[in-house]
Amino acid sequence: MDFKPGGHRTCLYDTAQLDAVLDRMAWQAAGLLTGKTRIMVVGILRRGAPLAEMLHRRLVSQFKMTNIALMNLQIKRYADDLTLLHPETQLTENPAHADLDLTDTTVLVVDDVMYRGHSMLRAVEYLARKQPAEIRTVVLVDRGVARLPVRTDIVGVRLDIAPPDIIECNVPPYEPEFKIDLLQLTA
Repeated sequence: MDFKPGGHRTCLYDTAQLDAVLDRMAWQAAGLLTGKTRIMVVGILRRGAPLAEMLHRRLVSQFKMTNIALMNLQIKRYADDLTLLHPETQLTENPAHADLDLTDTTVLVVDDVMYRGHSMLRAVEYLARKQPAEIRTVVLVDRGVARLPVRTDIVGVRLDIAPPDIIECNVPPYEPEFKIDLLQLTA
């Protein structure tokens, strides 16, 4: 179970609103992916993985895109409360991905929050070494404070919030309810 820091929480998006956001994100992704012969949706663990699965399901069911593989990457830098865990963003390679060949594959990398850009940059660097035809990036929330040269191709919502505040993406199966909360820490 994750530790939830104290403070004032405000629900910014509930499940119904986020379902509509994901539908729009899937529509945008379908536009980027139409005509591609090989597609892989890559979720960044933790919460990017179930978001990638949600997008994958929508692309298959709503847009009849059946040539889509699904994969997860384990990357860790911050804890859920934005406490720095690893000064150097750590990517743990699954041994099954060591010989992964992404030649002629369009890759869609999915994460929950674009904060400083460390996790997404590490994912893109790793996947680029696998020689894909193209890499596109998707985030549910962009805080608008990325400091690294990573752009997001598809953004669910952009939330410009005060630097000490935290965006909590609650994504099943890690939390019971799909929602986005703003956490304003108490002094």
